[in-house]
Amino acid sequence: MGLPEVLERMGAAARRAGRRPEEVRLVAVTKGRSLDEIKEKVLAFGDFPLGESRVQEALPKMEALAGHPFHFVGPLQSNKARFMPRFALVHSLDSEKAARAIHRRAEKRVPVLVEVNVGREPQKHGVLPEALPDFLARLEELERLKVLGLMTVAPRGLPPAELRGVFATLSRLADRYRLPERSMGMSEDYELAIEEGATWVRVGRAIFDGV
Repeated sequence: MGLPEVLERMGAAARRAGRRPEEVRLVAVTKGRSLDEIKEKVLAFGDFPLGESRVQEALPKMEALAGHPFHFVGPLQSNKARFMPRFALVHSLDSEKAARAIHRRAEKRVPVLVEVNVGREPQKHGVLPEALPDFLARLEELERLKVLGLMTVAPRGLPPAELRGVFATLSRLADRYRLPERSMGMSEDYELAIEEGATWVRVGRAIFDGV
């Protein structure tokens, strides 16, 4: 498939939902990819943010691509929180301990999204929907965090109607709390996510492996 086709499909999905294509942005997930692959498959087409889920893998890439925006998209452990101010956006905040650790280390406001476990999968990270109001209220006390929106990872293998339900639920939650950003949708389901309101999609395999 590759990045140009992903962008084309993103635009088509936005138009199907009556949205403007520019309302939806791409994070190219580069976990496990070499610098040469990143330059060939992503940066040759534009300055797209790069998504990493492991700090130890992200830091050398940040050094090699100094000044390029990186997003953190993986599970956020509090012992890695000190590195989060280096990222342009943190997609996966889901614990008060990690939030306070970021706050302590930050010299300026760090943009974050709160991960919500919409699918209620016990093995997945994320705040449960019913716990979201209290969690957001606690984050308001941390002035060096800037909560821009919500993120979710949909359960694998769901039929399209149920996937839509997961994404629609995240959009409703974001609307309820007046949060503009919704990070949802990956290689296998980003078009459905866009139709249900995604503002960020996190795509790796469809860009690098063509699937």
